[in-house]
Amino acid sequence: MRRAKISKLTIIPGVGKSIAQDMIDLGIHTVEVLKPEDPEDLYLRLCRLRGRKIDRCMLYVFRCAIYFARGGDDRELLKWWNWKNREL
Repeated sequence: MRRAKISKLTIIPGVGKSIAQDMIDLGIHTVEVLKPEDPEDLYLRLCRLRGRKIDRCMLYVFRCAIYFARGGDDRELLKWWNWKNREL
């Protein structure tokens, strides 16, 4: 069951098993659930959940993941590192 949930999220560009598990821990189990989410909120929730400040690259991954979930298909914007100085 856990493996199936992780594999549903690893279709998102830049999301591997570890980040998929972070998303699951936040209650994100499908790509569809990401659509209304706010990347900054997800990032802050993950920091609270882990009890420490997480590298800001995770915020960029969340931005990219939500862009993907909302149907974004620009190849450059499907690379998480291109979200450093960009908002949704």
